[in-house]
Amino acid sequence: MVRKHTPMDSEKVDRIIAEARAEKARREKTYRERALKIFPWICARCGREFSGKRLRELTVHHKDHNHDNNPLDGSNWELLCLFCHDNEHSRYLDQEGPDEPAPGSDRKPATSFKPFAALDSLLKEKK
Repeated sequence: MVRKHTPMDSEKVDRIIAEARAEKARREKTYRERALKIFPWICARCGREFSGKRLRELTVHHKDHNHDNNPLDGSNWELLCLFCHDNEHSRYLDQEGPDEPAPGSDRKPATSFKPFAALDSLLKEKK
């Protein structure tokens, strides 16, 4: 059975195409699309090259870890593969540590209690 296209089908297809074009234009304005136009599709850490379907594995990393800082020249971005991006964020969290915020961070320490602060004096008393 062959189905004929009706004017309603044609309108629906036109609407879907228009929505897809609008969505593509919106995506191209995002910092990821801008970064992909500015930089070569290579991970800045490990040097792997990306293309085609694997391009989705290439992420935009904000060098200052501020996702609101998106200069149009891309000076706060670098393209990293998923693995290197996760590693970079892990290193940043490790740098912060559990008690001390990272330099430049406005985060306060989780606690002011220092359980080993007097350990040195206790050890000296035993000697």
